[in-house]
Amino acid sequence: MTRVAAVDCGTNSIRLLVADADPATGELVDLDRRMTIVRLGQGVDRTGRLAPEALQRTFAACREYAGIIKEHGAERLRFVATSASRDAENRDEFVRGVLDILGVEPEVISGDQEAEFSFTGATKELAGGDHLPKPYLVVDIGGGSTEFVVGDDRVRAARSVDIGCVRMTERHLVRDGVVSDPPSEEQVAAMRADIEAALDLAEETVPLREARTLVGLAGSVTTVSAIAQELPEYDSAAIHHSRVSHDRVREITEWLLRSTHAERAAVPSMHPGRVDVIAAGALVLLSIMERIGAEEVVVSEHDILDGIAWSVA
Repeated sequence: MTRVAAVDCGTNSIRLLVADADPATGELVDLDRRMTIVRLGQGVDRTGRLAPEALQRTFAACREYAGIIKEHGAERLRFVATSASRDAENRDEFVRGVLDILGVEPEVISGDQEAEFSFTGATKELAGGDHLPKPYLVVDIGGGSTEFVVGDDRVRAARSVDIGCVRMTERHLVRDGVVSDPPSEEQVAAMRADIEAALDLAEETVPLREARTLVGLAGSVTTVSAIAQELPEYDSAAIHHSRVSHDRVREITEWLLRSTHAERAAVPSMHPGRVDVIAAGALVLLSIMERIGAEEVVVSEHDILDGIAWSVA
């Protein structure tokens, strides 16, 4: 066993996993897994820069994580940063801050690398069974981008496109600095058109329709599962490897798009940091399911974070 720590810093959230990894058996035993909404990508699509307050929120989470990593005595640490920090003009400021706090330089990875980590994390457990037909399409709906990966035991094709839940919300659902509550039909139609164009782009390199099992990752997908199950609170064990039908995803997405902020916030399994962006994330998921004709999505709590941990181990 090797004790490793992995940090995944995305557009909307920063997450930590400390685990004991055994590459010989493929076993990854969680010691600490947590997530903090920091909205690092706040305004990046509009300004091209990381906002000072977003950086401060992210650095505060890093200081908390540094204490947890030290407490568990992790032997190795890898910090991966994704879409927002890849796009920002002032990403050097972000890199310096993380290095000062955690002692490692964040790796601002490419969309293709992001996709490969997501695929490994999501499918390593599934590979041992034969109940889910291959190839898999792993879809990681993040804050700034969505990764598409098709593969069997390894990645066959991957593509990252800029249709994350934060980016879509800021681009289409914000008017005068405020998220529309609820959005107009015109706003939803424009967002849907943007998503469809991005799916066209993904299909240029990834054979989406060849997939026989759709595996969905990240907060938008797991929150849809929690809503579908009417969970009294967010429950990772109930969500991991749950299945949500296309019809149920459509019902939930339609409700989210016509609901108010207060109605979404009242959902007991909803993280406060997702209230304003969940409708966009759900629409991305629904659009993907419609594009490939998926009858259901298999939801995984194991994703890029687990893939990062395996890369260290």
